[in-house]
Amino acid sequence: SLFRLKDLEVPELGDCDVHVKMLAAPINPADINMIQGTYPLLSPLPAVGGNEGVGEVLEVGRRVVALKPGDWVIPADAGLGTWRTRGVFPEEMLLKVPSDIPVLCAATLSVNPCTAFRMLADFESLVPGDSVIQNAANSGVGQAVIQIARASGIKTINVVRNRPDLPKLVERLMALGADHVITEEMLRKPEMKDIFKSIPRPRLALNCVGGKSTTEMLRHLQPKGTMVTYGGMAKQPVMVPVSAFIFRDVRLRGFWMTQWRKDHAQDQESVAAMMDALCQLIRRGQLTAPACTEVPLQDYRAALEDSMKPFVSSKQILLL
Repeated sequence: SLFRLKDLEVPELGDCDVHVKMLAAPINPADINMIQGTYPLLSPLPAVGGNEGVGEVLEVGRRVVALKPGDWVIPADAGLGTWRTRGVFPEEMLLKVPSDIPVLCAATLSVNPCTAFRMLADFESLVPGDSVIQNAANSGVGQAVIQIARASGIKTINVVRNRPDLPKLVERLMALGADHVITEEMLRKPEMKDIFKSIPRPRLALNCVGGKSTTEMLRHLQPKGTMVTYGGMAKQPVMVPVSAFIFRDVRLRGFWMTQWRKDHAQDQESVAAMMDALCQLIRRGQLTAPACTEVPLQDYRAALEDSMKPFVSSKQILLL
């Protein structure tokens, strides 16, 4: 097995270090990909898994200014290794978050909601009444896109795979604020025209699947619209008809949150503005944590297995 639960000494606290007691950390697809070695970030081994989570500051080194004991922190970047009970980290590897938001919201804040927020903001200037189409709409990012769009008056068309409990999933996404929830098969049906009687064709498509799903989704994009690819769950390339490029001038872009953070490392204002906006939405009840299953750390094996099952609609969260 690749995984072992191991007791380690907590290292000495340096002048610029922060001693953190981890509270909760999710298991995301990218965490699994990193462990499998199929992700562009590889930690030197032996390594602690987990790129996301929330912790409470226990003590700080004497040159630490922005954090104090009792503060809540999340990773400033990927690769922190959040699947642990305690850790000592340099101050710049942590971002302070308000401790008055629910712990599961804080634990799942730094990857999926940030990804959703950036993709909605950075590629098309969307205004209330515009629409967005996305596949894998029940993913962590998908659920965040639905809620952030809803709070901004943007309509969402949400594509999911057909499954045994489809009505239950549709109901859950509608409750989050989805305007339409459809299956991959429906993308090819003439009934799609009915949707566009009440809302405009999307200017933005968000793709984390690839393959056929993407080609079908692209068909419904407005001329000059943008499709942003941020994942490839079908492990198939993005296929685009030549006519979409020539006659509709669609744009194809990519997005990786880790790269955005690198590009904005010197631009703390952008990071702070995004975190503030997301925390405001959380406080107003407009952005909730994704559907979660809470698992004590000692049951990590079962949690990892569950996170890799097909049609998972609940994110495994390790309670530390």
